[in-house]
Amino acid sequence: MEPSQFGGEIERLQQRLQARWNNIAKAQQVAHERQQELTAAVQPYASGDASVVVFGSLARGEFTHGSDLDWTLLIDGQADPSHATMAREIATSLSLTKLKEPGPERVFGTMVFSHDIIHQIGGEEDTNRNITRRILLLLESMTLGKQDAYERVIKQVLHRYLTEDRGLWHREREVRVPRFLLNDIVRYWRTVAVDFAYKRRERAGQGTTLRSLKLGMSRKLIFLSGLLTCFSIELDLNPAEREAIFSLQSTADLIAHLTRFIRHSPLQIMAHAALEYGLAESHSKRLFDAYDKFLALLDDEQKREHLDQLREENVERDEIFSAARHVRHEFRDAVQELFVEGGSRLCHLTREYGVF
Repeated sequence: MEPSQFGGEIERLQQRLQARWNNIAKAQQVAHERQQELTAAVQPYASGDASVVVFGSLARGEFTHGSDLDWTLLIDGQADPSHATMAREIATSLSLTKLKEPGPERVFGTMVFSHDIIHQIGGEEDTNRNITRRILLLLESMTLGKQDAYERVIKQVLHRYLTEDRGLWHREREVRVPRFLLNDIVRYWRTVAVDFAYKRRERAGQGTTLRSLKLGMSRKLIFLSGLLTCFSIELDLNPAEREAIFSLQSTADLIAHLTRFIRHSPLQIMAHAALEYGLAESHSKRLFDAYDKFLALLDDEQKREHLDQLREENVERDEIFSAARHVRHEFRDAVQELFVEGGSRLCHLTREYGVF
């Protein structure tokens, strides 16, 4: 997600729909400014075998008040004792920015080696932590500075998903959807939903209200962008391009296509779908209107703090939560209409491949 890409597709959609999403634009601008600031802070630490990677709202271009700074020192090379020292120094350097540190689960805020991300797909060794790192590396990540290790790992992960998907390359198959990749994205989404209940229990309900809002909005958006990435082989490549890739069994060309696609943020991918896939404009507008309200809520310090501290037994009587839940329902309904209930090719692919 290069800085120059921030807002391009979204601005085009705004013009088409005669809309204005000020909170999305503000969050994108703040994310871009933070990215530049943090790149300067960690510049000494990136190398050919290590990239500083950020995730979350910063990588999605949705940075608001109170956003976490989720980062990882991604290492793709020979093990070196100095990597641990480097990770500690990065943590110290980033702490000086006064941004909120990663959560207590330690998924982020440390060094991570490429071996598990690439090799442990499925099976007992593919922990919740590992699948989270792998899927978010594809769907909501960006580097601060040098990208060599980051680019290699993404290509190797995609290489595994595509080369081990025998059905994808079957010559008689009419529709090309990478099911190995798609199933892992669906698995991640369900894992996030299950972990919501786990965290609710482990943290005795603290922060549940705000996390439930995020689950139905930003976490769901990540999942949707994953579906669209998988469906882009059918929806973005023309028949001649697909024929060239699959007749030649060109994994490299397919990796290049998917890599270009995931360079965009989830909101940009959603805007691209609204612009190019013949989706109903009224439903697209409802989705982005709701997301703009969601970001406005997150950027309101008092409301965000209120939702973070709100006890579950009080939610039904709380006006702020009631308004937030209404926004979440608006987003949910627009998603349902765009992805499931219509007659578009996107709806057909979702029903055929994203449900069962």
